[in-house]
Amino acid sequence: MSDAALAAGRTLGILGGGQLGRLLAEAARALGYKTAALDAAADAPALQFVDMPVVGSVDDPAAARRLAEVSDLLTLEWELIASSVLEEAARLRPLYPAPSVLAVIRDRKTQRDFLTRHGFAQTQWGSAQSAADVPYYPVIVKRRTHGYDGKGQARLSSAADAAAQKALFDAPCVWEKIVPFEKEISVILARGRDGQTAAYPLAENLHRGGILHATRAPARVSEETAAKAVALARAVAEALGHVGVLAVELFALPDGGLLVNEIAPRVHNSGHYTLNACACSQFEQHVRAVAGLPLGPTEMKGPAVMVNLLGELWAKGEPDWSLLDGVPGLNLRLYGKSSARPGRKMGHYVVVGDAAEDEWNRADERLAALARL
Repeated sequence: MSDAALAAGRTLGILGGGQLGRLLAEAARALGYKTAALDAAADAPALQFVDMPVVGSVDDPAAARRLAEVSDLLTLEWELIASSVLEEAARLRPLYPAPSVLAVIRDRKTQRDFLTRHGFAQTQWGSAQSAADVPYYPVIVKRRTHGYDGKGQARLSSAADAAAQKALFDAPCVWEKIVPFEKEISVILARGRDGQTAAYPLAENLHRGGILHATRAPARVSEETAAKAVALARAVAEALGHVGVLAVELFALPDGGLLVNEIAPRVHNSGHYTLNACACSQFEQHVRAVAGLPLGPTEMKGPAVMVNLLGELWAKGEPDWSLLDGVPGLNLRLYGKSSARPGRKMGHYVVVGDAAEDEWNRADERLAALARL
């Protein structure tokens, strides 16, 4: 592909049709592009919206070829896609981020090796083919691939725990030393085709059961810590040669140090606050980066809190959304998924402005009321 920006009216194709794909498609359309997306489900969130829905598995090279044939430029909504698919897509159309970036990130061992090779601080870790490879307890064990939102991983406190989690080791794993961190934070950063970068204010994240529960921005960290985190994320993006939005999840330590936890080469759940708190969201920013457009502004309109809405809220039927009506600065977004199940991300809401801090403190109470508990 030439260095020229993707012209308005051309088509951006997205590998993956979930909520991230839909939000990317919405941003692309607002910038004047046509859109296409590939997903196995005809009613997937992105396929409900795009101009050219392509039904097929994201792990099927033939389906990726069909997406490429109706697109001028390709991107993706998540990194856990077979290398054969990525290579076939990139053979036909420009793909950002590149398969070489995704080959590093989608396997936890190759990601950890990358961090070690480039001298980025991280927790102690090692490979684990079985429980015998775990050097001590307690420890976190994660499958090298296809582990996300708490799936494919476990905290093991003893050899008995490891024996009880024997099935975890049916696939290659890594072990990671548990870190006594002060905060979990993330940097949402975009890197354009020309190497220019733009970072959003740091997000502070709260996880429950391995799934992101809530995010607030800006994170409650010192200016020095924030600057170090952004510099670290920029160095990671440059070492990868990444193009697009990148999320670098970090542990902020009590002594002011930072450890890289994970890298996501895509738009990220902890960046959803940018949809309402920033003039240019992470989704528009990603489209700008991969399309070769100038990057947009990252300043916030005010403090923000994002709360995930998981499938268990639907256990007694549709949540009582009227309970959100009186919250100043609140914006509710549902993803249009056809069925709810525990742990499935069904939507989120963002509060921007003076009410954000209160929402951070009372989100659990709000969710219990929405679920009619």
